[in-house]
Amino acid sequence: MSDFKDIDFDRPRQKRAPALQVWDILSIGVLLMTACIGLYYLLVFLNPNTSINPFTPSRFNLVPTTTITPIVMPATWTPSATPYIPDTDTPLPTFTPIFTPTPFSLATATNTLKPSATLKPSATPKAPYFAKVEYIASSKYRPEFGCNWLGVAGIVLDKNNAHHIYVQVLLVGTLDGKPINNITVSGTSPQYYGASGFEFQLGSTPLDSTKMLYLQLRDQGGVPLSENVYINTYNSCSKNMVFVTFRENK
Repeated sequence: MSDFKDIDFDRPRQKRAPALQVWDILSIGVLLMTACIGLYYLLVFLNPNTSINPFTPSRFNLVPTTTITPIVMPATWTPSATPYIPDTDTPLPTFTPIFTPTPFSLATATNTLKPSATLKPSATPKAPYFAKVEYIASSKYRPEFGCNWLGVAGIVLDKNNAHHIYVQVLLVGTLDGKPINNITVSGTSPQYYGASGFEFQLGSTPLDSTKMLYLQLRDQGGVPLSENVYINTYNSCSKNMVFVTFRENK
């Protein structure tokens, strides 16, 4: 019992000073680093051109921006009225006969002239195609119109009586006081007249006229292939179609 005499049970126990742990040291380091970073940004904010700022404004050159200049449109041009000039009919070319030169000789005074044979005159050249004209009722080929039709139709045949297509056909003249200047090609109406068929519809009422219209055949280059073929028209249901057959000369 003598061992407890020196112990004072009424005196409070002394507390030990807390020891620093590893996490406490790390926390202190983070706080110091944060304070340093904050101080650095404060210095850069107060003086952007300081030497510790790697991105000073003086290191960057400002590029000027492009300013768009609006284009001013010119005043609206108002066209002036152009006078109407009606077309004039241009006469179509016709075949011109080619004359054969007559040979002759010049004799000197010392030569004896011998009688030369008499040359026969050359024949007048013919156009490559000739035409046969018939006046028939349109109901033969176009029965759907009855007598309410007036026009010209036909075909183009070669030497072997084969249909010749894509040949120009002209119809020129006047009818009932109105000018006519139409063009087509053979083969545009094969369903009515055959492979080389062509057609010009002039109206819906038969009329009388005498050689006021003519047809001419031409190639694709515009060279005439036939003479001018003059035709009549009749105020008759039995002759309200002019049917023309162009045939190549043999």
